[in-house]
Amino acid sequence: MDKLSKKDFKKIKKFQEGEITEYHIYQYIAKKEKDEKNIEILLEIADDELRHYHIWEEISGIKIKPNRFVIFMYKILILIFGYTFALRIMERGEENAQDAYGKIDAYQDVIEKITKEEEEHEMQLLDMLDEDRLNYVGSMVLGLNDALVELSGTLAGLTLAFQGNTELISLSGLITGIAASLSMAASEYLSSKSEKKENAFKSSLYTGGAYIITVILLVLPYLLLSNAFVALGIMLGTVVFIIFFFNLYISIAKNLNFKQRFLQMAIISLGVAALSFVIGLGIEQVLGVSI
Repeated sequence: MDKLSKKDFKKIKKFQEGEITEYHIYQYIAKKEKDEKNIEILLEIADDELRHYHIWEEISGIKIKPNRFVIFMYKILILIFGYTFALRIMERGEENAQDAYGKIDAYQDVIEKITKEEEEHEMQLLDMLDEDRLNYVGSMVLGLNDALVELSGTLAGLTLAFQGNTELISLSGLITGIAASLSMAASEYLSSKSEKKENAFKSSLYTGGAYIITVILLVLPYLLLSNAFVALGIMLGTVVFIIFFFNLYISIAKNLNFKQRFLQMAIISLGVAALSFVIGLGIEQVLGVSI
C-alpha cells in the first residue's frame, strides 16, 4: 500500500470492481449455457477473474462489491442480443483495462501476469463462441438484405406511381412484402435441403422472419402518415437505421469490419430505392399512367 499513490489506489479499486463484476457475469452466462465445453471454459475464466480480484484486494487492502448495475445491463444484453455479443463487449472492456494497467507505476510484475492471463481469456473466448443464433447469420443477412433492397425500391416507386396515396402504397407494400417473405423462406428451406444442411426449417424461419420484420418496419410510416413523401423520407431513414444496427451487431458478435459492411448495404439499398423512384416518375410522366 505504501508504494501506491492516491491516483493509483483509485485505479486499482476500479480494476478490483471490474474483476469481481466480470466474475459474476461469467458465472451468469455459464448457468445459461448448455454446451458443456463452453460452460467449462466460462467457469474457468470466472475463477481467474475472481483470483485477479483477490490479487488486487491484497494490494488495496479493502473489499469491493460488484457493480450490480453493470451486471443487470449485461443480463439485458444477453437476453436481447445473446451471450456472444455480450462477451465481445466485455472483451473490449478488458482491452481498455489492459491499457490502463500500463499507466500504473507500481506492481508491474503483477500487472504483467494479469495482462497475460487476460489475453489468454480473449483467445479462449474466440474459440468457444458458437452461439446457435449466430450459426444462422447467413440466413438473416439473406432475408434482411433482400427485404431492404426489394421493398425500399418498391415503396419508393409506388410513392410516385400511386400519386402519393398512402393507403394504396401501404397495402401494395404489405402484399408484396408478405408474399416475398414466404417465397424467400421457402427458397431458403429448399436450398438448405438440397445442400443437405441440418436444421433447414430453422434456417428458413430466420430468413423469413428477418424479411417480415423488415417489411413491417418499412411499411409502417405509410400506415401512420397521410403524406406519402414524408413517409418515404422516414422509410429511407429506417433503412439506414436497420442497416446500421444490424451491421453493428454482426460486426461486434463476429468481429468483422463494420464500416465496409455498412457502406456496402447502404449504397445498394438506397441506390435501388433511388432508381425505383425514377422509374415511378417515368411511369407517371412518360407512359401517362396514373392512379
